[in-house]
Amino acid sequence: MKIRVRPLLATIHLWTGIALCLPLVLLGITGALLVYDHDIEALFGDSPPQIARSNVAFVPVEAQIAAAKTANTDASLIPVAYTPPQVPGDVARVRFGQVGRGGPPVGAVIFVDPTNATVLGMQNTGAGWMRTVHVMHGSLGMRDRTGREIVGWFGVAMLFLGVSGVVMWWPRPGRWAAAFKVSSKARGQRLHRELHGAVGIWSLLVFIIVSFSGTYIVFPETLGTVFGGAPTNAPPPKVEAARDATMLPLDASIEAARAVVGSDIIRLVGPAARRDQPVRVQLARAGDKEGAPTISVFVDPFTARVLDVRDPNQQSTGRIVQAWQRAIHAGRGLGPIWQAAVFISGLLPPLFAITGISMWLLRRRARRATDERVRAALATSS
Repeated sequence: MKIRVRPLLATIHLWTGIALCLPLVLLGITGALLVYDHDIEALFGDSPPQIARSNVAFVPVEAQIAAAKTANTDASLIPVAYTPPQVPGDVARVRFGQVGRGGPPVGAVIFVDPTNATVLGMQNTGAGWMRTVHVMHGSLGMRDRTGREIVGWFGVAMLFLGVSGVVMWWPRPGRWAAAFKVSSKARGQRLHRELHGAVGIWSLLVFIIVSFSGTYIVFPETLGTVFGGAPTNAPPPKVEAARDATMLPLDASIEAARAVVGSDIIRLVGPAARRDQPVRVQLARAGDKEGAPTISVFVDPFTARVLDVRDPNQQSTGRIVQAWQRAIHAGRGLGPIWQAAVFISGLLPPLFAITGISMWLLRRRARRATDERVRAALATSS
């Protein structure tokens, strides 16, 4: 029996879209919101405090973290990350959390004035509606790995819908020009079909890239083979120190990292949570936009000796592509045009859902009307 591939693919495409309509729309809308999360928070007055004295020298990072510790009221939480101001007027952020805990983060972010180590406020990492949006997008609100993996498989479904959509859209000879646009005379089923196809083909590249990057974030070990090998998620180097050794101030490790990389642009500092852990300093190169992959420097907290430097740009092309996947998916690091493109890609699932289901319903209605006419004609002739 000869199987007609295109009709079969169309059927699978249709029912995949209908069955996964609601979760894909949810992922699309939440993803679009997260592209401009900071702007949305500022719009609704939920943004962090600001400082006016952005040209004043900063006090040591150690002092800023010490001030944040005094404001932390939960003894089970420890400082896990320090983020310095990234733009003039910004505050420093000290994130507190429970090391090794799975699921959505539990903890708080304490805002500190970097010029005098004054605590300016606190925010629960699980609070706020944008945090809810983030959790829904990343794991559908589930607290274990299951939700994250389901989201990853939804990404696979999006990739299938994109590729199969191209096969279904592929125009006949002489129809290429019309296939890229929506006719002003289109109405009803034709309007939905042309809108579905034209928007799909014009946005295909961004849709595929964003869908793949989201899937990669969930399954890096599996999809890493696409770039010539699984990603190097090697654990940080171990620190060996005498039992009576004392950790140096965090600023000593930061200065050591700056010196070896030759950059003063700090994106994040991860203090050593245990005595066998290094300090992790993430630095950016001059000209890198916020969100672009950073250079990770691991430093011995007892001696300020650099233990390892992991620079994505010093690796193979495949490794560089891997390092960019998270930034690409979030719309970060590549400028406002890509950011807008990722935002628009999040609005595509609702559009495809509306036009796709509308086409299906209109076809069913037309088919039923035809069947009714045929039955009426047969009844009359008999």
